[in-house]
Amino acid sequence: MDIQLLGPFRAAHSGVHMHLTAVKPRKVFALLAVHADEAVSVATLVEEVWGENPPRSVQTTLQTYILQIRHLIASALGEQYTGLPSSAKSVLVTESGGYRLDTHGGTVDVREFEALASAGHRTLEQGDWAAASDYLGRALALWNGRALADVQRGALLEVEATRLEESKMSVLHRRIEADLRLGRHYELVGELSGLAARYQLHEGLHQQLMLALHRAGRRSDALGVYHQLRAALSRSLGLDPSPGIDNLYRALLDSSPQLDLDPLVVAGPAGPPVLARAN
Repeated sequence: MDIQLLGPFRAAHSGVHMHLTAVKPRKVFALLAVHADEAVSVATLVEEVWGENPPRSVQTTLQTYILQIRHLIASALGEQYTGLPSSAKSVLVTESGGYRLDTHGGTVDVREFEALASAGHRTLEQGDWAAASDYLGRALALWNGRALADVQRGALLEVEATRLEESKMSVLHRRIEADLRLGRHYELVGELSGLAARYQLHEGLHQQLMLALHRAGRRSDALGVYHQLRAALSRSLGLDPSPGIDNLYRALLDSSPQLDLDPLVVAGPAGPPVLARAN
């Protein structure tokens, strides 16, 4: 079974897509997919679907949802597989106290993303900017929208989706860092301008945009980005920019030659990203 979580939730077996439209069975299927090849307890599934107020018939209802998912899997497998090791029950396995979605060696896009991201982070720390940009860019290319975009998420799936979105932003930030080190500032200006407009409180992206604009010969625009960020932080959070951004701003005012050397020498590493979007 192949699973996609980095965008709309998709599951396929031998190229045949499996799609559940009912909200609650789809939640169950998605949570099992998030923990593919791992046992998920009945209590965890109940918490995701019903929260703190499960119905009295929760066990029977959950078993009905599991049966619906198995019918979907059986349909994808085809009748010729019935009763063989690859039957629906060998894909959606009953475990002690729960269930496990067995991919039988299929692909899971989150695992691919995390493997590429780890390789990218590692090569960036080693100073191989080109390899880091390649790995991190390939990781980002696996995304097709917001994580689990078409699933009505309960508390547990919401936590997982948020974790993935945070990881995506970290990978994006570091891929741009690698590209800045490679001197790709002209190419980055457009991308970073769009990101800064979308994430108006994300200091790291604004820091990178300021540096890219400066290196592209647009110093006044870089200073303008700082003032826009300062106004947005004050308006939304009642905060001033971090010392790293202030250091970069002062370096821009002084036209410091360090700005043309190492993007982290003046500005310093950005603080935790703030994933606030423009309305």
